Amino acid sequence: MAFRQVQCSIREYHAKDKDAVILLFHNGILEHVYPAFFKAMSLPDEIGMTLSISMAGYVLGGSSNFMPLLFGGAWAGLIYYCCYEIYESYRLRRMTTNMADIQASFLDNSDNSFWVAEAEVNGKSKVAGVVVVVVVGRRRGPFGLGTQLAQKVMEFCKDRGFFRVVLETSSQQTVAYALFSKLGFMQTSCHSYTHANSWFSKMANVQVMRREKYI
Repeated sequence: MAFRQVQCSIREYHAKDKDAVILLFHNGILEHVYPAFFKAMSLPDEIGMTLSISMAGYVLGGSSNFMPLLFGGAWAGLIYYCCYEIYESYRLRRMTTNMADIQASFLDNSDNSFWVAEAEVNGKSKVAGVVVVVVVGRRRGPFGLGTQLAQKVMEFCKDRGFFRVVLETSSQQTVAYALFSKLGFMQTSCHSYTHANSWFSKMANVQVMRREKYI
């Protein structure tokens, strides 16, 4: 997969960036709902379940053509709701914890760092990405967008004497998977714990993958 190299300037976060960062975070999290839904519905088990439920609607509806559509649509709606709830629960949890006070959560600790990437869009500067380094014991983990931001994190960690970068992405983030694989991150574990009900994660078949890279 080829990646488009976006030219941007990377600088430290300022308080005036908060609204743009919050909006970017909101959109960036929820943009995974539709891919997660389509991926879940394309799984053989889900296709079989959808056909079975539609057939049940056909039988219960007295051979009506409407009932299979109704039953199948209801099942698809349930899967979509599960996918939405997983990412929305994560977003809401972050909005009430570390994203509620960026200064206290990320900047008051001198070992942490928070950058934004500015790109020129239609002649105006716009926050196009964010990346954060957070101390977790003696490990650091990035989240963000783009090769330039990921490289910024690795340079920062290496300069500070840290030897490993840790990150987590959901199984639906295929672009992020390809990006971090290209950068040399290796998957070390996988789990199904999300901020939503575990039943939602199971229905949507969403897993969280942990990757690490020694620098």
